[in-house]
Amino acid sequence: MHKTHIKGFFLLGISVRTINQNGQAEKDIDELWCRFMDDNILLQIADRISDEVYCVYTDYETDHSGYYTAVLGCRVNSLDNIPVGLISLTIAPGTYTRYTAKSWVSGRVAQTWQHIWNSNLNRRFSTDFDVYGVKAQNPEDTRVEIYVGIK
Repeated sequence: MHKTHIKGFFLLGISVRTINQNGQAEKDIDELWCRFMDDNILLQIADRISDEVYCVYTDYETDHSGYYTAVLGCRVNSLDNIPVGLISLTIAPGTYTRYTAKSWVSGRVAQTWQHIWNSNLNRRFSTDFDVYGVKAQNPEDTRVEIYVGIK
């Protein structure tokens, strides 16, 4: 766990509205990942900064127990060119607590989020995100960075 300041950035991707009740978010976000891969969304984002995939959690109805929107996508330099079927998102600058989840394949990201939900962080419930970069693709040493917006 490490406190850090994030500069704002732009993202293009696809989204789903979901809730963490009765395993619904896990199901919805798994389906979103399948759609992201099956429809080659990464390749549709021509002006992406890198191939890192972001899973952003935003538009919270209340807190982690209410509805929110999950967005899978990539960072871009601007929102001038939005391909049909994709959505745009602006991530405002802010202070975040960073966690590192190891072993994405075995559900470590979900376990880390369970830990976050049960913590006493002074969360903003505006925007949080996971970053699936090069380290997330290494089966020997998988690492996913998780950023939680705090006040």
